[in-house]
Formats: sequence, C-alpha cells, structure tokens
Amino acid sequence: MVKFMNIIKLNENFISEIDNLLKENNINILKNRIKEIKYKLTNSEEFFKNGVYEVSREWLIKNITHAEKSKSVERVKHYLKKIIKGLTEIKTTGINEINLNRWEEYTEIITDSLWIIDRRDNSGVHKAWYHGNFIPQIPRQMMLRYTKKYDLVVDTFLGSGTTLIECRRLGRHGIGIELNKEVAEKAKELINKEANPYNVITEVVVGDSREIDFEEILKKFGFKSCQLLIMHPPYHDIIKFSDDERDLSNAKTVKDFLKMFEEVVDNTYNILDDGRFLVLVIGDKYSNGAWIPLGFYCMDAVLKRGYKLKSIVVKNFEETKGKRNQKELWRYRALVGGFYVFKHEYIFIFQKVEK
Repeated sequence: MVKFMNIIKLNENFISEIDNLLKENNINILKNRIKEIKYKLTNSEEFFKNGVYEVSREWLIKNITHAEKSKSVERVKHYLKKIIKGLTEIKTTGINEINLNRWEEYTEIITDSLWIIDRRDNSGVHKAWYHGNFIPQIPRQMMLRYTKKYDLVVDTFLGSGTTLIECRRLGRHGIGIELNKEVAEKAKELINKEANPYNVITEVVVGDSREIDFEEILKKFGFKSCQLLIMHPPYHDIIKFSDDERDLSNAKTVKDFLKMFEEVVDNTYNILDDGRFLVLVIGDKYSNGAWIPLGFYCMDAVLKRGYKLKSIVVKNFEETKGKRNQKELWRYRALVGGFYVFKHEYIFIFQKVEK
C-alpha cells in the first residue's frame, strides 16, 4: 500500500446510507443524519464489516464535514455525490493509479517543480554507500506519477540499485543495467534483501547501455516493452566511477560525453511504449572558470530524438560526498572565482511522441 493516509474499507451499508440521503430534501434532516453517519464511522463497525470500498479516512471525513456545514440542499448533495463517485468510480489518466475522483488523498505525490528535500530516505535497505547515487524519493515519485503496478521500469545507469528497491516497494517490475560488475553485484545483494510483496521481477544486468540489446533482455524476462525509462548518468567527470573507457565519467570532453549519452537514448528508444515517459536526472558542472550547462545539453539531445518535454523539476542537494566538511572552503572559492556553489540538480520529464 502506498503511504497516503489512514486507509479504511467501507461496505455496502455505507453506500446505501448515502444513497438514501440523496432522496431527502429537508436540509435539517440531512444534517442530522450526516451527524449520525459521522458518529457511526467513529464508534461503530456497521459500515466496516466485509468492507470492499477502500478510501482514506481523512478524505471521507473531510467531505462528510463539508456536506454537514453546507448551507443549501444542493451543496450538501454535491458532497454526498462526490463521496459516492469517489468510492464507486475510478477515473485515471491511464498511465498511473491515481483516482482523480479522490485526487486530494494522494498527499505523498509532489506536483511542484521545486523540490526541497531535507534528507534522503534511508529506510529499509536503502544506503548512501555509492558515490553519486540519487535519493530514493526521485524514482518513487516518478513511478507513482507515470506507472501502474506491474508496469516495467528500466534504469539504464543502475548504480546502487535504488530504482529497483523502489520497484519492489511499489509493485513495479524493474530491469537495471550497470556497467561495473562489482557495483552490480553489490546492488543485487541489496535489492534481494528488500521485501517483494508484489512478487515483481527485479533484475540487474551487467552491460553497457549504449550497446546492449535491450529488446533481447526484455524478451528474456518476458517483456515486449517498458513503460518508464529512468536515466541518471554521471555528471560527466565530476565523479570518476571507474577506469572503464565505456564509462561516461571517463569521456575526454563534454562533446564526447554527450555523444555517449545520445547513444544510450537512441538504444532505448524502441523499447519504450509510445506516449510513455523518460526521466533524466542530471546536474551541471563547473570547469575552467565557466559554468557548463550539462543538464540542458542533455535535455536538448533527448528532444532531438523523438521526445517532447513535459516538465523540469529543480531539486536541491545540501552536501555531497565530494564536498563533505568543505562548506567554508567552497564558499571561499565561490567568492574568489565569482561563481555560485551548486545546490541543485535537474529532473527532466520527457514523453515519447506517439507515432
């Protein structure tokens, strides 16, 4: 269960009670009966025995209270109808499980373009052992917005396995590609320690996302396509991840880095369903006295390859391993060099253009 609110299950008795209220046109009688329903929700099991309609208690009480406080019969019935609709009808965009008839209850989901997250989620098996791994909140938010249970998520730069851990938690299948064999093995160990209540497939594959045969890999695990691509490449040479020349962090120039990144985008294009989403997490860099807008260079590269831009999220970060305990030093360097210390990265959300 996604952590939204206090979830309860209501039965047909509750639906019948609300239906009967809709037949009443005396506002005083309506309000008195609504008070009785509120009391039963708190002090009785009448509406919960053999419950089948899953809803958050907060959403339900909020709308019942609105009905109780409304000053006209029409407004009372507006909220009562809203409750019935929210319980008995599911309206989604088709790409996620958000019931738009009860959109208010999805409090965990962020819809703003500026994310100020004070700490990473270190619950369960999540660990910050790997240089440059992104916070679990990023793949979690993207999966909640852009996938449904048992959809397939592909991560082309798996690293420590963060995406696949979240796949297990949310009930999404996941395949991650990691170039470094040792990192891949450690990621696999961590992922396998995470509970798998939905019995989803979470596979780690060692390989180069620029050249690996994605269609063959998906076929091997019983898939024809994926519904979400997540890419969190190295931010060029800010952190050197290996000595492998295929590693994007070893690209000699920004131009070389972009060429290698473009090859990953090209190599994954055919496995993503039309109309579905690619998420790119990337930051900029500073070199030779100049700010290099690496994020926007990568954004432009994706836009030239059959995608349209849906959103740009700016996410803060406070302290990286590379700058740990060096806050004052970097402040001094910024004052001397006339630049600003990096405190953000980008989450670009692209949608594949339908053919």
